[in-house]
Amino acid sequence: MNASPPRTARGGHPRDVLFAGEKPFPALPAVDHYAGAEKFLRKAFALQQELGPVFDITGDCEDGAPAGGESEHAAMLAALIASPGNRHGRVGARIHDITHPHWRRDLEILLAGAGARLAFITLPKARGAADAAAQIAALRELEVRHGLKTPIPAHVLIETHGALREVWQIAALPGVESLDFGLMDFVSAHGGAIPGTAMDSPEQFRHPLIVRAKTEIAAAALANGLAPTHNVSTRIDDPEAVASDARRARLEFGYLRMWSIHPAQIRPILAAMQPGHDEAEAAAAILIAAQDASWGPIRHHGRLHDRASYRYYWTLLERAHSTGMALPGDAVQRFFGPAR
Repeated sequence: MNASPPRTARGGHPRDVLFAGEKPFPALPAVDHYAGAEKFLRKAFALQQELGPVFDITGDCEDGAPAGGESEHAAMLAALIASPGNRHGRVGARIHDITHPHWRRDLEILLAGAGARLAFITLPKARGAADAAAQIAALRELEVRHGLKTPIPAHVLIETHGALREVWQIAALPGVESLDFGLMDFVSAHGGAIPGTAMDSPEQFRHPLIVRAKTEIAAAALANGLAPTHNVSTRIDDPEAVASDARRARLEFGYLRMWSIHPAQIRPILAAMQPGHDEAEAAAAILIAAQDASWGPIRHHGRLHDRASYRYYWTLLERAHSTGMALPGDAVQRFFGPAR
């Protein structure tokens, strides 16, 4: 997913031409699937090999690690990430929070064992921008020690009062790629002031304090060129409920991706995060015509388009591709590599 886009002689690639002087949104899959135990991680790896890099996997060294077995768990995860089973290079890891004595050791083990194969590192329970900055600084030090040439992106969980209060400062930290909303920890942090029903739908989309948190996180992420990532759906056996949560997150709150905690949730989230087929077809046609016109203004079906609308259609087409939608072969060849 993060490979360099193909360049064409026609008029340049949209990422090179349309976002000069500004930060384009990261081209991340629409699903971030969490797994802790080795058995579930291997199942997730197998599914990713089957479906392709349309979802990320996050190996959980925080809640997924047994107390007292943190080092062994991190070593197991590093070995899996470094293995040939990680075919697409879209596996990251969540480490312990900064108050836990093992968080640095998590990083040391993961970078020593997996190094550049790590797609990202997720930082939980930051109490504010200083916590996130300290863990990112430690990550950078270890990258230098292990000779890594490319910085590993950081995904920061917003699930405390302090993190929400400083979410704009966190979003502006160098190296952050995604802001993730941790709904259940956020509700728990309110000491019963928010009812437990707000951990589930429909109340999670109605309660004013939850709505405030979701909109502020999405706004901070989008303004800083980051991916806002929505919390999990607790409905494991109801794919339509999962899809409904994903649709509301995408259409009402602007979230570009969403967590999954069970393999059965991945496909419903992907389908809900996809743009409409007609939208994707129109985006492909407009961008192809624009590239042929060297990104000058064009007329398409009686409407004028220029670089302002091209940026919108490019992000739409990129989202369609990242969710595995079938796109016109010419658009795939021009913008994403050889048609499949």
